[in-house]
Amino acid sequence: MKKVKIITAEEAANLVENDDTLVTSGFVGNCNPEALSKAIEKKFLETGYPKNLTFFYPASQGDRSGKTGGDHYAHEGLVKRVIAGHYATAPKLGELCLANKCEAYNLPQGALVYLLRDIAGHRPGTITHVGLDTFVDPRNGGGKINEKTTEDLVEVIEVNGEEKLFYKAFTVNVAFIRGTYADEYGNITLEKEVATTEVTSIAQAVKNNGGKVIVQVEKVVKSGTLDPRLVKIPGIYVHAVVVADPENHEQTLGREFNPALCGIARESVGGEIEISPLTAKKVIARRAAMELREDTAVNLGVGAPEYIAQVANEEEIGDYMTLTVESGAIGGIPQGGPRFGSALNPDAIIDQPYQFDFYDGGGLDMAFLGLAECDENGNINVSRFGPKLPGCGGFINITQNAKKVFFCGTFTAKGLKVKIQDSKVIIVEEGKKTKFIKKVEQVTFSGGYANKNGQPVLYITERCVFELRQDGLYLIEVAPGIDIQTQIVDLMEFAPKIDGEVKIMDERLFREENVGLKNNK
Repeated sequence: MKKVKIITAEEAANLVENDDTLVTSGFVGNCNPEALSKAIEKKFLETGYPKNLTFFYPASQGDRSGKTGGDHYAHEGLVKRVIAGHYATAPKLGELCLANKCEAYNLPQGALVYLLRDIAGHRPGTITHVGLDTFVDPRNGGGKINEKTTEDLVEVIEVNGEEKLFYKAFTVNVAFIRGTYADEYGNITLEKEVATTEVTSIAQAVKNNGGKVIVQVEKVVKSGTLDPRLVKIPGIYVHAVVVADPENHEQTLGREFNPALCGIARESVGGEIEISPLTAKKVIARRAAMELREDTAVNLGVGAPEYIAQVANEEEIGDYMTLTVESGAIGGIPQGGPRFGSALNPDAIIDQPYQFDFYDGGGLDMAFLGLAECDENGNINVSRFGPKLPGCGGFINITQNAKKVFFCGTFTAKGLKVKIQDSKVIIVEEGKKTKFIKKVEQVTFSGGYANKNGQPVLYITERCVFELRQDGLYLIEVAPGIDIQTQIVDLMEFAPKIDGEVKIMDERLFREENVGLKNNK
């Protein structure tokens, strides 16, 4: 076996040719091959080359600053096509796509990591139920983002009498991925990364398509010094290695290295539990936490759902659930911001494709996700809002397949001010944005699909709770102090269904002291 080539980031950029399909690793602010992406951007801005790339990544890459991750590729002419799972952390790339300056697709994160495995195995594509009846379904747009995008990458097919979606495979030429250490023969370990994501699949896919796998690492070490059990990218896949400067190889963008995020050490999180103020989001989290049961596997989305773990700890039921993250972390305390995708003191870190196998197969007992827009059919939109393109990420995989789904968020947005006083909800100032609308702009979660599969779904806000039933959205609970007509129905673009008397939400949710959930279980 030959020793691996060790090259500079600039030399790596020179290996990328016009019209190549480039795949990068990364998950939000973690695991990004910044040295390699910066080198591509610099070369293009100085020379105009390479051009017309297809840029492909399954998850979300960047820290929303416009200067990291996917945004290194946000230049007209550099990319002709973008295929991605999420755009929110790469806002300039999203703007480029929405401006019709390149072809662009938004497809489910889980489907894309599967697709890499299928590309590696020279299979024609990925067959799955994930995405049916959402905006990814070709009958609803096929995940296309703009008018410039015309090719169908997704088809509806029938397998054993059931509808499935077929995500078509395509050739991938270059991989820019990241590891921790490389030995002299190119074997790569990832022990300082917060997640292993899908790097093995990326490397296999590019290698088996005759392409070049370039790996950014912290250091090259002698052969025989790496634990083979930690090698996630064997040297036989690797074309070249780039040793990055520390500033381009941060564990998480803009953050110091934390060994407790990757299993090298454990961080003490004991001591007294800090009690958070009683806010609208805490009320939502408390109501959601009432649904928790012992020995459950759970996924928490960003926003209001993030408060659920904190409330569960306050109520001494934090051990009822094992939290999971799409990137592959199981157990521990999921992190937010640029570190989303990591967990403090995780019990396990598995490859992202295996995490989505677990999700898609119904392994999640409960999922608590954000509530951005909801319509009369119980459909949820979190992926597109006019000039804003967050994307779906793993939302479709998670919400379509969890045994129970809870959408959590305030009833209105943009300026909502709420006071919790005397065990009641007082609306000080109503939000300017209506969340419960006649028809969502884009279907990221399909209420009809959920009903067809008998999936229980609740929509939890600070002032009321809705339940999805076969014939629509039912108002089932209202908070003390809230008038159903003026503070709920009049602020919706559709009339919710009401079956008999609406139950009053548990008054304990609106008191400073703990609810006592541990005693209720």
